[in-house]
Amino acid sequence: MGAAVSAPRLLAAYWTLAGQAMPRNPSQVSPFDFEARMRSAVDAGYRGVGLMADDVAAVAARIGLPAMRDVIRSEGLQELELEFLTDWFSSGERRALADARAGALLEAAQALGARHIKVGGDRLGAHWPLACLADGFAALCERARAYGVSIGLELLPWTQLDTVAQGLALLRAAGSPPNGGLLLDVWHLDRVGQDWAAIAALPADAICSVELSDAGPASDSVWNDTILHRRCCGDGSIDLPGFIRAVHATGYQGPWGVEIISDAHRARTLDSAAHASYQSARAALAEAGVWH
Repeated sequence: MGAAVSAPRLLAAYWTLAGQAMPRNPSQVSPFDFEARMRSAVDAGYRGVGLMADDVAAVAARIGLPAMRDVIRSEGLQELELEFLTDWFSSGERRALADARAGALLEAAQALGARHIKVGGDRLGAHWPLACLADGFAALCERARAYGVSIGLELLPWTQLDTVAQGLALLRAAGSPPNGGLLLDVWHLDRVGQDWAAIAALPADAICSVELSDAGPASDSVWNDTILHRRCCGDGSIDLPGFIRAVHATGYQGPWGVEIISDAHRARTLDSAAHASYQSARAALAEAGVWH
């Protein structure tokens, strides 16, 4: 294991501070004021935040992207991620819509100074040839390079890209783009039974970002579990210390995202959501020996 990091940079993923907003709802815009979210994140200790495409568009329509960047900078936030893009591997109308969405996300990422954009496989569960996935990912990364943005492939249990082995195979088939890597969400990887040893063996440049949370008992619906029952770090059954040590062993130096999605968390006040999520993640990192 590499030298311990005294103060890892924690990033509040979008849903952690979104309040009463839900994934895949017709509108994914947070009811919490943008400026208040940025302030609350910083007050809790976060060094970065995540924003959803719909939310970016809504806030930009109100104050504009330059003003959004001014708020982010004035609060001292140093890490920003945008989400979410799928269908970058598809064709026809789906691909056309994905390309347009990618363009909007890339423009926003450049304007706001985002570090990376989160992407994933087919949310409907369809399987695509590896060559098709690789071509689409390589093209997306090449397009993102012109904007100075990285692409993080989130490994999701309802897609064919759900394990480290599958993610690595895609990266290699895509030519290992320098601005493309895996987004390792501990909740998703725990659900597919991922061996932490395979994570520890990853080259650091294969990891774009990392996300922490915790989980209770699994039900018969992984989707319901992921949007209704995610817990703050330390409140569930995931081996978070093992996961954190595995990531740390790679030499990873990027931010540690915190993504809590549940009915209970959505019911919190904004400040409570920020502080509870931050403190739980900090405690998990300390337990793993990564925070001193």
